Amino acid sequence: MAEEKIVAAEEVAAPAEKPAKKRVSKKAAKVEEPKAPSFAKPTVHDFEVIDCPHITEKTMALIQNANKITVKVASTANKIEIKEAFQRIFQVPVTAVKTSNVRAKVTTRGGRYKGTISGYKKAVVTIAEGAAIDLFKE
Repeated sequence: MAEEKIVAAEEVAAPAEKPAKKRVSKKAAKVEEPKAPSFAKPTVHDFEVIDCPHITEKTMALIQNANKITVKVASTANKIEIKEAFQRIFQVPVTAVKTSNVRAKVTTRGGRYKGTISGYKKAVVTIAEGAAIDLFKE
């Protein structure tokens, strides 16, 4: 009888063995997806730096073939300001910015009146591969 009590006590003390659970860390369970870089919200200054897109046949070819966008910018803007403003407004990573000043041109209007076409500064912004911008939203 003493032996029966010992066996019964062992059964109570050690419950039935459960299969060992495999521990899976939370980091390994999650599949890491490449996140799109998040940029800050655009400010009023950003909209003052970037004026409007410059649309010609040549710039349309650059958009389609080389992933480059041509925009008119403020004449006082530098490359760093243009890059940061473009990233904030369009939420895409920018790899390069090239700027040029377009000179003002003298023209005649109707052969009698002289006038000028004002000059401006334009920037060709190169966007990272895989990113796209729709300039012509409806």
